[in-house]
Parts: sequence; C-alpha cells; structure tokens
Amino acid sequence: MKTKQNKIKAIILAAGVGSRIRPWTDNCPKSLLKVGGHTILEMMISHIQDCGINEVVFVIGYLQEQIKDYVKTKFPDLNACFVTNDKYTETNTGFSLMLSKDLIKGAAFVKFDADVVFDKEILEKLIECEYDNCLCIDKSINLDAEEIKVIVDDQNRIVKANKTVNPQDAVGESIGIEKISGGTAVLLFAELTIMMEDVQNHQAYYETAYERLIEKDVPFYALDISGLKWTEIDTKEDFITAEKIYSQNF
Repeated sequence: MKTKQNKIKAIILAAGVGSRIRPWTDNCPKSLLKVGGHTILEMMISHIQDCGINEVVFVIGYLQEQIKDYVKTKFPDLNACFVTNDKYTETNTGFSLMLSKDLIKGAAFVKFDADVVFDKEILEKLIECEYDNCLCIDKSINLDAEEIKVIVDDQNRIVKANKTVNPQDAVGESIGIEKISGGTAVLLFAELTIMMEDVQNHQAYYETAYERLIEKDVPFYALDISGLKWTEIDTKEDFITAEKIYSQNF
C-alpha cells in the first residue's frame, strides 16, 4: 500500500558539527557548504519541494541560527519548523530524530541526513515505491566498517541495518534517506523515547531504533537506488567527490 504523497512530511537532521571536515565547518554548518555552486540544503529542499512536500522539520544544533536564517530567507514559502538539539556535542542521530516527534505527530515522513547530496530521482522513487517503511540502499558500494550495511531476507525485508554487519552478508549501504509510515512513526518515536531515557544510548544512531522495531516484526524494506547519483559528505575526500559529480548537474 502506497503512502499518499500529500500527507508526507520531511525531517532533516542537521544538528551535527561536521568535525571530520574541519576547518570548512569551523564557521559554517556542513549542510550550508556549497557543492557545485549550491548549498547541500538548497539542493535537498528544492528536491523535497519538487516532489510535493512542503512541511519540513529541521533538527538543528551547531551554528543553528545560520541554518534558520538561510532557510527562512532562501525558502520563504516553505512550511519550516525547527527543533533544537542542545546536546548535539554529546548525542547522535537517534536523539536528534526523537526530538522531532511532537512536530511529526504520527504523520508519515521522509527522513534525510543533512549531509547527503542526491539525485531528485531517488526521492521520487522512494515516494512512489510500494513499501510504507523503506530505506534507500545502494548495492554498488564497496562496503567497509564506516557504512550502515543492510541485510535483507528473501522477501526484501530488512533484517539488520548497522555498521557492524559483515560486508559479505550485506546487500548494500543505507544512504541516509528513508520513508516511514504514520503508524510506524508512532512506534518509532516511542522506541526512541524509551532508548533515550538511558544516557548510554545517547550516542546511538536512529538505525538502532529501526532494528528494535524490526525485532518486534515491524516491516522495513530495502529500495535499490543503485546507479543513481548520491554522496554522503563525511570527509574532505567526500566533498571533493561530490564537487566532481554535481558541478554541472543541478
């Protein structure tokens, strides 16, 4: 059953410092770095709006006022809401995602990591895919310890999604863009809330919550986006790669 496009919201996780790409992020949030002449956020929000989504929740922290001012100035017609992760230096993506729960309120959503540059076709494919809960997976990547690696069963249901998965068992890498149904959103935020009551989980990735739901038989599926262009910008090398790919393509 397909999720109706006009009911989908977007969440952009943009609280992090981007320490691995310093000094470029000393005075600029990573999402406001320019790739091919356009900021990462500009490309992301433009794709989101082009796909018919106009309600976006931004989870911000590091240099948050720059992001707020940029979004309000560059996209004045966007229905943008902001929630602040004041603990951005001591927490991770699971904590940031949890903070968006009161603004999502059980709606279906697409979640984006704010450091991913991607073709609009990936989002179009995700919105139109048959699965309600779906992770975009690239099967063409050479996997190592850094990637979120995904194992699926013979029905394409995700069994595992984390960095510790043996690359030989994985079908590919999760790229940091997912679609979550309204019903699953309620379960997901409840799971994240329980997790974050324990300070030892504050460094957990949101995929840990996905896996906990999978263990409770909540179905998540893999959407193969192999062959479409995307880059996650974690390092200076990633940034240079993204520049080469997108310098003439936006």
